[in-house]
Amino acid sequence: MTLAFALTLLALGFVGAFVAGLLGVGGAIVMIPLLLYVPPLIEVGALDIKSVAGVTMTQVLVAATAGMLAHRRHRTVNRDLAWAGGPAMAAGSLAGALVSQYVHERWLLLVFALMVTGAAFLMFVPVDGIDHTPDARQLTFSRPRAAIVSGGVGVAAGLVGAGGAFLLVPLLLVVVGVPIRVTIGSSLAITALAATAGFVGKLVTGQVPLLPTLAVVAAAAPGAQLGAVVSRRVPPLGLRVALCVFIATTAVRVWVDLLWR
Repeated sequence: MTLAFALTLLALGFVGAFVAGLLGVGGAIVMIPLLLYVPPLIEVGALDIKSVAGVTMTQVLVAATAGMLAHRRHRTVNRDLAWAGGPAMAAGSLAGALVSQYVHERWLLLVFALMVTGAAFLMFVPVDGIDHTPDARQLTFSRPRAAIVSGGVGVAAGLVGAGGAFLLVPLLLVVVGVPIRVTIGSSLAITALAATAGFVGKLVTGQVPLLPTLAVVAAAAPGAQLGAVVSRRVPPLGLRVALCVFIATTAVRVWVDLLWR
């Protein structure tokens, strides 16, 4: 791996982690397209989709953990929600990660495209009362619904090497009815638990390339911490709009690549 390639991966890791801390996503919604398209575009190197999945899963684990710790200091992480969704999503993520080694790259890209498309549509569903900011400890929600949503996202996320929070966040908003600031903090906790299982699955099946992963992960913790700080200064509506733009842009780019590849 060249120095230019390593520096590019370091910069991309910081950007993905910043988005994780800012919007409550693990960073895969940004990292997967960035890792796939940016290095070849600037001619410093290239990673195939399975290597990207392994690198991204590791980055998601680090970024989600760092972001969750930052949000917890502001009491926007609901422990009950994290433990209702975390183990379910972790089990699904591990299963998806183990199966992914037998799935063709094009099918993995299709799964990711369907995930971001679903997330984009969910962001346009109007839901009353999700923009207020209660104390996360006072949140009431349906545990079975949270577990089912998290488990389903986990399977798909494990397949493509994502933490899945880019889909989990709009589902928690729309299906479970969690306010956005609590959704952002709690989804990072759920994603951190799930990404641990997904990372183990990718690692034991030899899908985590060492040097690219180290380069990306090196900038993950500071990027996520900075994103969490900025998130506290952005109004709830601004967070929803930013998340919607990220998801919709990624959905368009992935479908273009899938259909015209």
